[in-house]
Amino acid sequence: MWRSAARTFIKKARKLMEAGDLEAAAKAIGDAISTLDRAAAKGVIHKNNAARRKSRLMKRFNALVKARLAQQGQQPAS
Repeated sequence: MWRSAARTFIKKARKLMEAGDLEAAAKAIGDAISTLDRAAAKGVIHKNNAARRKSRLMKRFNALVKARLAQQGQQPAS
């Protein structure tokens, strides 16, 4: 159940990122991270697996935010 929920939230976050809805994507990423953490805590997936998935998701989101800011001519906040 937890593995399936995590996959669902990850897919939802990716679709929102592709659509360009950053606010909704950020919320969906939070849900995905929470579900991945819960799955790892319950032993459904390994903690490194959860960490890798979270890292990939955040890497994709941060690249999208950075690209959006570059389009608008702003510098990303460090």
